[in-house]
Amino acid sequence: MPTLDFGGRKLEVNEDGFLIHPEDWDEELARHLARAEEGLDALTDEHWSVIRFIRGHFEETRAAPMVRSVCKATGLPLKRVYELFPSGPARGACKLAGLPKPDGCV
Repeated sequence: MPTLDFGGRKLEVNEDGFLIHPEDWDEELARHLARAEEGLDALTDEHWSVIRFIRGHFEETRAAPMVRSVCKATGLPLKRVYELFPSGPARGACKLAGLPKPDGCV
């Protein structure tokens, strides 16, 4: 299984770089992944509102939320979510939130 070396830890990831164990996630890892995976220099309050919503939804349901739910909960239009996460809400935002690869994510 592939691993990601971060902060002195070896984190198990799948072949696409999604965490296998969501409990390994922390905000510093999100910042690292934002730079390394999404090419983002910094995470804004808008990024964090999406990441925290996705993370909270996953912790309650053990599933990634629908994109429509992300937009409704954060008040961000879909276009803005795609601007914030260049690889998309499923691939980019879920990865930064430390979720396993969502079903249907290409």
